[in-house]
Amino acid sequence: LCRGGLAERLCRLQNRERSAISFWRHQCISDDRIPSDKSGVLVVKILEIFEECTIQVAICQQLEQSPATLSPEDAVISAEEPILKVLFTRETAAHLRSRPQDVIHIYPPWQKLLLQNADVPVIMNTYFSQKVLLSEHSEAREKTYGLTKMLIRKNIISLAQTFRLDDLDDKLQQESSDNQVPCAPQTHNSSDSKQHPLALSAVNDSLLEMVESQGAVGWREVQVRVTIQRVYCLPAREGYRSHTQGNKPLCARPVTNSDPPNVRLCLLVQDAYGMFSEVQLQFLSSTDDIEQYCRRWEGKSCCLAGMKILQRTTRGRALGLFSLIDSLWPPVVPVKVPGQSQDSEMMTTNLPPPSFCYVLTVQSGEIHVEVDEEEQISNLYQPPAVHDLKEILLIDGCNKRCSFWAQVLYRRLQTKHSVPIDQREMLLFVTDSTLQDVAHGIPKVVAVSVTASCVLSMEIIEALSAGSQLVFFKDALWGNGRIICVERTVLLLQKPLLCSAAGADLSELTGPVRLDELDSTTQASSVCALRGTVVGVNESTAFSWPTCSRCGNGKLELCPQDRELLYCNQCSEVVTTPVLKMQLEVFLSCPSRPQSTVKVKVRHEVSIALFVLLTLLLFLQTYEVQSVLGKEVGLLNCYVHSVTSHPNCVALEEIVLL
Repeated sequence: LCRGGLAERLCRLQNRERSAISFWRHQCISDDRIPSDKSGVLVVKILEIFEECTIQVAICQQLEQSPATLSPEDAVISAEEPILKVLFTRETAAHLRSRPQDVIHIYPPWQKLLLQNADVPVIMNTYFSQKVLLSEHSEAREKTYGLTKMLIRKNIISLAQTFRLDDLDDKLQQESSDNQVPCAPQTHNSSDSKQHPLALSAVNDSLLEMVESQGAVGWREVQVRVTIQRVYCLPAREGYRSHTQGNKPLCARPVTNSDPPNVRLCLLVQDAYGMFSEVQLQFLSSTDDIEQYCRRWEGKSCCLAGMKILQRTTRGRALGLFSLIDSLWPPVVPVKVPGQSQDSEMMTTNLPPPSFCYVLTVQSGEIHVEVDEEEQISNLYQPPAVHDLKEILLIDGCNKRCSFWAQVLYRRLQTKHSVPIDQREMLLFVTDSTLQDVAHGIPKVVAVSVTASCVLSMEIIEALSAGSQLVFFKDALWGNGRIICVERTVLLLQKPLLCSAAGADLSELTGPVRLDELDSTTQASSVCALRGTVVGVNESTAFSWPTCSRCGNGKLELCPQDRELLYCNQCSEVVTTPVLKMQLEVFLSCPSRPQSTVKVKVRHEVSIALFVLLTLLLFLQTYEVQSVLGKEVGLLNCYVHSVTSHPNCVALEEIVLL
């Protein structure tokens, strides 16, 4: 807030007001009596209660100053006594818990408002109010009533009615007599639903209006119509707390095993006024369900009911959520503007992006999300704009959402020993035809970091384990030269039903994949192609081991019957022709980095170029190390572990592409 500005002064005034009210109520409770000063006290008896725009309105009859012995039952209504309309804020109403026939004392400074063309005065500023309980009978009745639910009628006033708009189609036609909900939270069960059925016929088109009129405890008797912009999963243990930390995952993990997934289905919805909301629905029995929900629900209109507010979050507290919202802004069609006529010339998209978002969840045991899957795609829906990798690498800015097709060539789990295995990030090295065709300046392969908060389906995990796959990355995050899959990023093997492609659809690569050769621009945690001359061998780190030719088991034992043969416990058979695997570190002289020491960890089972070299070096007794020095090797596909300048050294490991 600007120092000395109106907003800061208003904030201080509200804080002082709240403090004064709390102190007055505490004083009344501690004194256990009604304040003795009766000057200016307004005594009213409640005849009827209803709620309108989050304000509780009580139709009351003004009473004369009642004596100390007067009970609420003895306060007889007289036709001569005036009728008043008393307004109570939600906090005051919750404190009073008043009912019809209750007597309320309203202490100064209350105010009376006389409206034109209205016979009933309005009483405002009723913060200092107290219910009168003067007899034991009244106290007993209060305790009895406190155990029962009080139904309050809610008058739902639409913006069209408020501003007297001419468009009759935008008016919300509701019968207020059907809109009765409990004034206190309650557990919904079948018996209650029979006594007080949900009036789900009333449909609104404004999320903000529903929140303001129904309150934080949720709404049941009305629906709000929205468009589903995105469908995704969030780790359940992370819940809505992930929004408060932006892109930093909290206690989240990718689903990488056969255990029941602890993930929750979520929707990012948008109403006719352009406002967004994240709806957290039920837990999924399988992460593979996310793909079918994406195909069935995205782009469709739906009606929400039975929702409650989990959190009101802002841009600074939810960077990940708002980066996705920003990718959907401005709307593709003009949106409605509250308080203006909804004629086409008054609709505009020249609006600032949203600065807050409500996170909604379902009421306990109730899910009311009606999606008309047969309906046409909503005009408000924005499908993901698909770009090729070359275009993405040239995007300016930070925290930009992007969608693309890419061929996954190699995957690697980050090996940070301080982090549990199921919470480590995974690197996917991907490419497409636009990167393979470039000559210089743009890498041929880029790394995509998959964080622990990104939920992967078992279908994706199994497909990447089987081999190279063409994967659709939807709503990944681009910034600071990196592509990151964070929460709300979805990986799919099939093309979405609708997507806005910048160019032709990408297909699988037909020719051999080329990697960038090692040079002065190569960075750690990347992949490259390597060629050079052997200048040294680290014999102390060389080792070899036999593996089973059938299952690949590397822990073979001596056969009990014949000590000269090997035995595989997994196959329960004798291994007559084991596959020998070996590992060795060699030092190369590379013309692309003449000043650097290049150390490569090579493996027999993956290296074709060094197969003969290593076999002779390790197993022929008459072969000397000096005889392999000066041999040319390459091209080797390698993963770069580290690049240091002091000393000038590059550590690599030979890899096999998927």
